[in-house]
Amino acid sequence: MTTIVCTSASKAAAPAAQTLPYPSFSSYVRARQPVLLRTARSLTGNPSDAEDLLQTALTKTYVAWERIEDHRALDGYVRRALLNTRTSQWRKRKVDEFACDEMPEPEPVTGRDDPAEQQALRDAMWRAIMRLPARQRAMVVLRYYEDLSEVQTAEVLGVSVGTVKSAVSRALGKLREDAELGLVRQ
Repeated sequence: MTTIVCTSASKAAAPAAQTLPYPSFSSYVRARQPVLLRTARSLTGNPSDAEDLLQTALTKTYVAWERIEDHRALDGYVRRALLNTRTSQWRKRKVDEFACDEMPEPEPVTGRDDPAEQQALRDAMWRAIMRLPARQRAMVVLRYYEDLSEVQTAEVLGVSVGTVKSAVSRALGKLREDAELGLVRQ
């Protein structure tokens, strides 16, 4: 018994390997996506919005890939794209969008004293951070959650180091005085 095989149909059925013109972009995204997604999550407070924000920032980065001269500074470029995109989204937000009083609960952390207490503290901290003005919130997130130095934070935001120091100091003062955080820490 003979089996007939149509070679042209089998070639058409097999998807062609899709190659990107910039293979280094693909490797960069694979290597840095978790960190960048964490930054986006810090800026939005919502996992779905964070994924959309990161996708938009990476699209902008891909379009500008040939113009970026120093590929060692890509993280700063993408963070700046994240911040600019988020600012644009915030300015254009629709009337039907509104901030909620409580943030969604992140995954519980194991291996600590009491997961419920840790979760309550984390939730209270995020709510307190979300109450900060946008500029202070961005500086606190970059400085403490992304662990950037004051100089790196200033470069990402395009401000002076003194501005970062004073704004972060004011933000930390507001967080220390936050009544909700005071209740959780006791």
